[in-house]
Amino acid sequence: MAANPTPLLKDQLEALSLFRYQLRTFLRFSEDAARAAGVTVLQYQLMLHTQGFPGRSWATISELALRLQAQLHGVVALVSRCEDHGLVQRKSSQSDRRQVEVHLLPKGRRILAKLASQHQGQLAGLAAAVQSAKEAKS
Repeated sequence: MAANPTPLLKDQLEALSLFRYQLRTFLRFSEDAARAAGVTVLQYQLMLHTQGFPGRSWATISELALRLQAQLHGVVALVSRCEDHGLVQRKSSQSDRRQVEVHLLPKGRRILAKLASQHQGQLAGLAAAVQSAKEAKS
């Protein structure tokens, strides 16, 4: 039988509430910004994650699935939709022919640059909420 959890103090609940609010505000902003740029939020995230690995400017399908917390077949379909829109291109890996690399195309780079810049400005509120949640009395 599991032990009863210790109830959180009021300031901890307030910090958690603020964090959840700031997180949802950030996610809503992201959804709206992506839509205004003509892509879905998942397409934006896929483009972002192709650029998220140090020392290279591409990602494998399995890496994208991990970063998106999605099933491989769903990511394959998402990559196909992004290809149809001219955002990314698949390439066979030179080092491992079993892997498929997803590379950002110029149109995808332009959209990503715009959206990433907009998102950067929204991170301050989220960072403050994370810091507040961490500092709440334990």
